[in-house]
Amino acid sequence: MEISYKIDGKVFRTECTNDHIKVEDANRSGHRTVVVTAVCDLELLDAEISIEHAYHLDDLVMVNGYQSWTETREFLQGEYLTNLRKRPKMITDKYHFKEYGSQAFWNMPAGQHLGFDYAYISGQEPLFIGSFNYKNAYLLIWFDEKAEKIRLQSDCEGRTLLAGESFHLFDYVIDEYGDDYFASFTPVSDKKIFGYTSWYKHYQNINNEVLEASLEKIDPRMQLFQIDDGYETAIGDWMDIDKEKFPDGLSPIVGKIHQKGLMAGIWLAPFLCEEDSKIMRKYPDWIAKDEKGEKIYAGCNWSGDCPLDLNNPEVVEYIRKVLRYFDSLGFDFFKFDFLYAVNLNRLKGKTRSETAEFAYGLLREELPGKLLLGSGATLSNCFGRFDYVRIGPDISLTFDDLPYMRFFHPERVSTRVTLLNTIFRSGMNRRMFLNDPDVFLLRDEDMKMTFSQRTALTNINALFGSLLLTSDDVSSYDEKKKAVLEKALVLFEKAKVLSYKRMDQLICIEYEVSGETKTVYYDTYRGVLKDRASAFSLDNSVIKELVSHRKGKD
Repeated sequence: MEISYKIDGKVFRTECTNDHIKVEDANRSGHRTVVVTAVCDLELLDAEISIEHAYHLDDLVMVNGYQSWTETREFLQGEYLTNLRKRPKMITDKYHFKEYGSQAFWNMPAGQHLGFDYAYISGQEPLFIGSFNYKNAYLLIWFDEKAEKIRLQSDCEGRTLLAGESFHLFDYVIDEYGDDYFASFTPVSDKKIFGYTSWYKHYQNINNEVLEASLEKIDPRMQLFQIDDGYETAIGDWMDIDKEKFPDGLSPIVGKIHQKGLMAGIWLAPFLCEEDSKIMRKYPDWIAKDEKGEKIYAGCNWSGDCPLDLNNPEVVEYIRKVLRYFDSLGFDFFKFDFLYAVNLNRLKGKTRSETAEFAYGLLREELPGKLLLGSGATLSNCFGRFDYVRIGPDISLTFDDLPYMRFFHPERVSTRVTLLNTIFRSGMNRRMFLNDPDVFLLRDEDMKMTFSQRTALTNINALFGSLLLTSDDVSSYDEKKKAVLEKALVLFEKAKVLSYKRMDQLICIEYEVSGETKTVYYDTYRGVLKDRASAFSLDNSVIKELVSHRKGKD
């Protein structure tokens, strides 16, 4: 282990207690904690632990991505996340690709995997690593197959310690499987929801008439009607409701939702504002800046989106005011999006994780008793705070990425990617929180997915998720679509996934429903579900089973 820190601009490194810090290192049955106590005022820079591990040809490496949208799955040797260092800098800078994910802070060496807070290797020598230190510092888990090493890094950079102050650098377990790790968490709630969201039908083109028409056609079995982006005049101007779209504000539609016996949901990106917003023009000091005094961007959405500076008390009070406003309108369900943005501008003297803990805690503090969904979030900061968490990127109206989108950041919009995330992050469902796999869509209108792909999306969401949302007018479904939905609702309410295993391009899923055990194969390349006969037909005869693992033994 090596710990680095800074005192009066001078950098020091140590492996143990010295004149500046006291190091307590405890390791009991694979559970290791490292706590440092400052003897004098100092700033932490880094802490690393190196572990030797032999890799085998058939190993699969699963790394939990940085935030909700980051591609997360088991990787074969030779498979890696998109490395933005290999993309033209002019493009990545112009569209702020790095800011969506971990590459805003850490360069990705070629041939390595990077996981956050938990990861595992399946194969001849199974290994699981899980962190309990997420409130203090993210655990970065670097897999270097060529060097046959695993490097554990505490994201403690910039954390200031006063003399006498202690800080947990590491608190993690290493085991063959993650049973005990996942079992140690308890979700905030256990309420599955079937409902409607406006986004994937109308996007920002919503108004009072559009929402009322959708509400009138709502499936009577639904429990939630969520209003997504498009009601506000600009991102950041949340209380400035577009009067052309909603002349009387949002209160009337909330009332009508409640009259239908539904929960009313609202979408917010509370830590952002866009270039065209009044907030940006009126309060330039509220916008997060870098060391050069330049605006920080969180991506390339809307007219250009920037994180708000949570170091400014006026910003914190404004966010509180926004939350209270929507609470007063009677909303029951809050979808908070683009939450990763808070980490682009840390609280002074705090880590990125501590910054997110403060920000996400603010949302729960102001909305006790409400149902909260986090999206675009660093997942471990959602533990104990959010009822539901998005565990994949937005779906697309096509299954596979358009060719040019495959050069984008690892958080890009992709149905193919989000279905993989839905499966490989399912170990978190009903443990850390309830998983939101994004919507299913069965309609024909404006769809570029085949009906078989839409069916697979619907069934996988129902099997692995705890939110089953759509933007379709379910009342318009023909008999074929109705049959798919009926089956999905049975899966959603009654099925239990027993296991899943990757077999090259296939994922074998075993589940139990109504006392019967069933097996289905998901073709990750084609986006369809198959029975055994079709899964192992001649065109797939070369498929070799590489590894299997029980769900939850991640």
